Amino acid sequence: MSEEPGRVRQMWHLLEPLHAVLYYAPEAFEEAAALGYDIGERWPSYFAWRAAPAASAEASAGPSAEYVTEAFHSFSPEMVRAHVPGIWATATPEAVLAARLRAVDRTYRALLGEWIDGPEAAEAAALARRAAEAVPAEAVGALPAGGPALGAANAALPWPDAPHLVLWQAATVLREHRGDGHLAALRAAGLDPVESLVSFAAVGAAPVAVFASRGWSEREWAAARAGLVARGLLAGDGTATEAGQALRTEVELRTDESAAGPWRALGEPDRARLAELLGTPWLAAIGSGLLPSENTLGIGKV
Repeated sequence: MSEEPGRVRQMWHLLEPLHAVLYYAPEAFEEAAALGYDIGERWPSYFAWRAAPAASAEASAGPSAEYVTEAFHSFSPEMVRAHVPGIWATATPEAVLAARLRAVDRTYRALLGEWIDGPEAAEAAALARRAAEAVPAEAVGALPAGGPALGAANAALPWPDAPHLVLWQAATVLREHRGDGHLAALRAAGLDPVESLVSFAAVGAAPVAVFASRGWSEREWAAARAGLVARGLLAGDGTATEAGQALRTEVELRTDESAAGPWRALGEPDRARLAELLGTPWLAAIGSGLLPSENTLGIGKV
């Protein structure tokens, strides 16, 4: 990996846990329950938290199942339809966004304590916001089902006042922007959603069982695997061939390149300073025990 992609990927690894605690923190589930969501499983609130920014200003119904399927990419359409659009009958996107910030506020206060009111939090928030504000609305473009890509949707939201909330929102803009570019790279590689997961498991990003959370049936998984074997990307035992490894490496490098713009705009000295400042909240998020040790994003593996 060349120097710049390595730096870009480092920032993803640092920021992703700061964003992802929303999906696991007890404070977030309490806010979701107050909205009326069933918190017996994490998916109703997960789909609501992530999809709400893509609602148009006048659409109280929220993004459609077709939009969410395309924007999230890795979930089976059947699994998405089990939750969307029903989540918008429980709470409007506007209510979800307000509860999302309350959840982040409570979660960060529990995880980070006095750090959120200190100078390092304010400095980190300012730097991360500068990077996030360099995400252009047209960077990846609208999805075929209609609506903006998730990075642009989050970038269009108003900024909160508190530094720790600014930090979380900037982390979210940047990770969703990276994700939008990742989906574009997967499509350019000719990998459909389930093939994307099968090929990722094949290079050791996570055990196959981890990807079961995305709702694909054994039959769909087997069909995708057979198709990748036929293309010479997988061996018969399900591991990646040399060509399969090379394709996934190319996908990751394209993803890094699409995510690099905000970090170039921030500049190397400020990027390095932000990486230094993120050490405390990153350690707190990782050390909280909230995040799974294995994940579908391949954090720590790619």
